[in-house]
Amino acid sequence: MRRWKVLCNEDLKLKPDALQVVEVIADVDYIEARRDILLQCIDRYDAYYASAWVKADEEVLKRAHRLKVIATPSTGTDHIDRDYARQKEIDVIDIAEDYDILDTFSATAEMAWCLLLACMRHLPGAFEDAKKGMWSRQKFTGCQLLGKTLGILGYGRLGKMMAEIGKGFRMRVIACDKKKFNSPGLEQVDFDTLLSESDVLTIHIHLTEKNRGILSREAFRNMKQGVVIINTSRGALIDEEALLEALESGKVAAAGLDVIQGEWDHNLVDHPLIKYAREHDNLIITPHIGGATVESIIDARIYVAQKLAYYIKERMS
Repeated sequence: MRRWKVLCNEDLKLKPDALQVVEVIADVDYIEARRDILLQCIDRYDAYYASAWVKADEEVLKRAHRLKVIATPSTGTDHIDRDYARQKEIDVIDIAEDYDILDTFSATAEMAWCLLLACMRHLPGAFEDAKKGMWSRQKFTGCQLLGKTLGILGYGRLGKMMAEIGKGFRMRVIACDKKKFNSPGLEQVDFDTLLSESDVLTIHIHLTEKNRGILSREAFRNMKQGVVIINTSRGALIDEEALLEALESGKVAAAGLDVIQGEWDHNLVDHPLIKYAREHDNLIITPHIGGATVESIIDARIYVAQKLAYYIKERMS
């Protein structure tokens, strides 16, 4: 039986032998994570171990004549056109519901809290001034979290972690989720209440077509004056034009974003949010590093490689 050909453009620097279990049963080629290269060669492969930095969109998948499966070591899959993949009967392997591995990862929740503290205490600006020898204590007076209301949109794995951290800071914690839950020290609220009562609103839901732009212009109008927004999920959950307006007006006192729309664009320097952040200190943006810890990167890549190997074995038998 012909051995499968597998293409990998994921960064494996931290664990070069992550796909060893796949190499035993298939021929694996490693290429740079570049769209032009992917477009040229994707038609030669049965499986694709995908980097999140290159979009496997309709243009790419149209050329994938042999492709049977895409594996990605991530929970989010907006770098893959899943609808078109489904049309072409290409399976997608991810870790969105693999809680046996996900429950060992705290990286994204830690990053969300890092952004929250940085916003509340004006850390980037204070650090910049300190490097210049400017000891501007009054300029960077912040706000403490004790007694504030932490609003969590999405009470899943990460939302639960955020709730526990919030309780540790002696905050009032409320959460909105489509599923009913009962958790001590936590109040489940509807979306409107979440917007109107949160001093800090942190987002922990997967992006779908139904919730795209869920933080809309109307949603911002219904929030508290001076709310802080944290997003480590997906950029498209926020209407970015409305967010900019809210930041400029002071409706949103500060925002910490690890994700933005159009992360795959080559000219991010001209992205409206990044341009705003260069001139204002109430917006902190990081380059989607929420899940990027040594532990989570290594473990996720090995785990997905094992899932891919199992998938190939099943279809070869």
